[in-house]
Amino acid sequence: MADSKNTAIPEPVEQFIKNFYKAYLENNVYELHSCYENGFNKLTESYYKNTPWPDPVEQVAPLVNDDQIFLVLYSEVYYRHVYARLNPTLEHRTGSYNNYCNLFNLLLNSEDGPVTFDLPHKWLWEIVDEFIYQFNQFSVYRTKLILNKKNADPVELSYVQEHHEVWSAYSVLNALYSLIGRSQIVEQLKDSKSVLYTNRVNTEIAGEYGSLPLYRNLGYFSVIGLLRIHTLLGDFTLALKTMEHIDLDKRAFFTKIPGCHFTTYYYVGFCYLMLHRYSDAIKAFSHILLYISRTKNISRSGQYDIVTKKSEQMYALLAILVGLAPTRLDDTLSSGIKEKFGDKFLKIQRGGEESLSVYEDLFKFGSPKFISTSIPIPDHVNDPLYLHLKIFMLKVKNIVFIPTLKSYLSLYSKLDINKLAHFLEMDENELMSTLLTYKLNNRQLKWIDGELLNGEFVNVYDLDISLENDDGKTFIHVKETKNIRKFADWFIRNTIKNYSAQEVISNASKESFKESQQNNKNTKNHHHHHQDHKTSSK
Repeated sequence: MADSKNTAIPEPVEQFIKNFYKAYLENNVYELHSCYENGFNKLTESYYKNTPWPDPVEQVAPLVNDDQIFLVLYSEVYYRHVYARLNPTLEHRTGSYNNYCNLFNLLLNSEDGPVTFDLPHKWLWEIVDEFIYQFNQFSVYRTKLILNKKNADPVELSYVQEHHEVWSAYSVLNALYSLIGRSQIVEQLKDSKSVLYTNRVNTEIAGEYGSLPLYRNLGYFSVIGLLRIHTLLGDFTLALKTMEHIDLDKRAFFTKIPGCHFTTYYYVGFCYLMLHRYSDAIKAFSHILLYISRTKNISRSGQYDIVTKKSEQMYALLAILVGLAPTRLDDTLSSGIKEKFGDKFLKIQRGGEESLSVYEDLFKFGSPKFISTSIPIPDHVNDPLYLHLKIFMLKVKNIVFIPTLKSYLSLYSKLDINKLAHFLEMDENELMSTLLTYKLNNRQLKWIDGELLNGEFVNVYDLDISLENDDGKTFIHVKETKNIRKFADWFIRNTIKNYSAQEVISNASKESFKESQQNNKNTKNHHHHHQDHKTSSK
């Protein structure tokens, strides 16, 4: 990799850095957004596709009067580019961590109180997003070093073993909780959901920091950050709990930034999946996938590839969910699943033992990169994905028989249990266990309103069952719980409508024929009468 420290800065890049700094000094958020979103990306394509941007300390500092606050902001973008385009070294990883520490200290613990500058919404979201991403990447990097000691660089290995505080879960969570606490965003959201859209801020609740848009927005995005990080750490209940004061609706503030929008719905959907609330997970994934399919031709930003990858992961998880809780999807989503996972989806719908491997494959593909906070142990399963997969598959193994079971139940309203056991080639005790699993899985919590963890118990299958003893025999009663449109009834009803419509038309035409004849008769009579009148007058 070429070292940018010894390379002269091209004139357009030097001018850009000065303009970037000028926009910061003038607190011109519009111009900052233009530099951040457009200028930086264009110059990256022209000059820094495979090399880092100019070094913050040695090359950029002299151009910006050694302004330490601006250099912290520039460094954030500088390191993000390294992670996106190059292979970050240990020096980059620790440098970026220290820069984030400096940035959050500046925002939270400055002796002069809150900072006076503001930053574009998109940049604030991406600060939080990138902070968590780099934490995740360091966790993977550290695991690889420790598990591959023989081939690892001794300097890098000793550093990660001695410096547990660098990119530790505690320091990352502490930063996010501190941003939320300083901004009083939870208290502000309790008071008013629209606080992020308007400048009508209740200063008594918001306080000195929370009254400023920079802190309000960073606090809000940190709440979404906690949803993500608790999911990655495997605490799905706590992840949804952090969202208790953010409503999932079209007017929510997170919908203004596409990256934040799909991140929120992806992690909410995944938490619901892991908490076995399949209807809610389907609703979350369906909403955001339809949104992405409608807007994919409009927004072709630099994050387009990330959105595509995430949407494919969500399609994989949606295929799993439709297998676990059969649901009628929007046509766009159905064709999306068939297009991406056609054969696998058919196996899932058929159920049975052969679908287990498909569930595993789709789960591995659709899951986020879980983070392990423990030090990896050689010759052990250290990837947390496999632990979550194991727990998930315990549930799936009990459910894969359900398509076969339902195919028999749908044919009867009352059925002898011995007869069903014969059909399924099971003994009676095994079948009783299977029916109990069906009954338990059928009853699930579904969100109606309020906090995301709230819900009411509903039936997710279209058939419900109950058992009763009659003359020493056990019978299964099958009841439809959803109004399934019966095609026979529909055709009969509409045939009757058709006949009645034809009758009205034929009667109307007979009536109109009679009327026209009557009119003709009257016209003739009137004509004769008129002729007679003329004759008599002559």
